[in-house]
Amino acid sequence: MKDALKKIAERIEKTFDRIETEEATKNAFVMPFIQLLGYDIFDPEEVIPEFTADLGIKKGEKVDYAIFHDGEPAILIECKSCHCELCVDNESQLFRYFHATRARFGVLTNGIVYKFFTDLDEANKMDTRPFLEINLRELDKIDFGELVKFSKSNFDEASIRNRADVLKCATSIRNVLKEELANPSEEFVRMVFRKMDCGGSSFTEKVREKITPLVKSAIDTIINDQVKSHLNNALNTTEAKSEEIAAAAAPPAEESSGGITTTQDEVDAHNIIRAILCQTIPVEDVAMRDAKSYCAILYQNNNRKPICRLYFNNPERKSIGLFDGNAEEKIAIQTTAELYQFADRLKNTVFGYMQLKHEA
Repeated sequence: MKDALKKIAERIEKTFDRIETEEATKNAFVMPFIQLLGYDIFDPEEVIPEFTADLGIKKGEKVDYAIFHDGEPAILIECKSCHCELCVDNESQLFRYFHATRARFGVLTNGIVYKFFTDLDEANKMDTRPFLEINLRELDKIDFGELVKFSKSNFDEASIRNRADVLKCATSIRNVLKEELANPSEEFVRMVFRKMDCGGSSFTEKVREKITPLVKSAIDTIINDQVKSHLNNALNTTEAKSEEIAAAAAPPAEESSGGITTTQDEVDAHNIIRAILCQTIPVEDVAMRDAKSYCAILYQNNNRKPICRLYFNNPERKSIGLFDGNAEEKIAIQTTAELYQFADRLKNTVFGYMQLKHEA
C-alpha cells in the first residue's frame, strides 16, 4: 500500500496544475486511491459511482462513490476538486447522504486530503468531526495501520468503529493540550499554582497576571529542552553508528592537496543531516563529499543523488541547496541548527531516490 500511495502522491505533484475539475480529480487521484484499497472500481457490486441517496423530499440526490460490503453500502465518498478546500459546507452535504443510507463511514476528499467520518456521537447521524484524516502531501504523517483497515481484505465495521472512538478521543486530547501549551487557560494556571509551594497564598487576579506568562515560559523551556535532548540522542546514535567510516570524512580546518577546506560547520551539518535521516536510511548512506564551491551531502555516496549541498565558504552568507523539486533551490540560513527546518524536504529527496531504485 505504501508504494502505491507514493505513486499517487507523485502524480499529484506532477499533474496538480493540469487537473482543473472535480471529474478530473476523481479520475486522476480518487479512483486510484479506491483501487489501492483493493476495490474493483469497474465492479458495480463493489463500487457504484453516482450512487443515488434519496434525501426526504429530495429524490435522486447522488453521492460520488458508494463502496459495498455484503450487498450493503458501507463507505460513502464525496469528492471535490483538488483545488477546493474541504470545509463545513462540503461536510454538511456528506452529512445528508450519510443519514439517508445504511453506510456507517463517510469520506470527504479533494483527492489530496481524505477525511473519514462515522456516527459515534449519535446513531445514524454523521459526526461533525472526522476521526481520521490523511494528506497525500504529508506521507510521513500517515498512519498506514489505520488506513489499511478500510481495505477490502481487512474491512471490519465493528473493529473500525471501536478504533475510531479511540482516535477521536486521542485527537481531542491532543487539541486540548496544544491549546493549553500555546495559551494556558486560567484553569490550567490555577492548577499549577495549587501544586506550587506558595505558603497558602490565594490565587488572586494579581497572582494570575503574574503567573500566567511564567507558566507559558516554563512550558516553552520544557519543550525546547526535550527537543534538544531528542536531537542530541539522535546525533550520539548516528555518531556511534558511523564510527567505522568517520576516518573517511575530511578533518575540520585541514586542507587537502586540492586546496579544499572542510570546516567544522560542514561536519556539524553533515551530522545533523544524518540525525534527520537516521530513521529513514542507514547512517552510512548519508555521505559527505567536499568541493571548492560547495560541500555535497550524497545518498549512498552517489554524485548523481545529492541530498543537499552546503554553501558554507562564506561564513556570513551561508545557504543550503535542496533537490526535492525539479531543480536545485538555494535557501539562505544563519546557523547549522536551521537545517532541522528542512527535515521533511530532505526526507522527500531520499524517498525519491529510494522509489527510483525500487522501480528499477
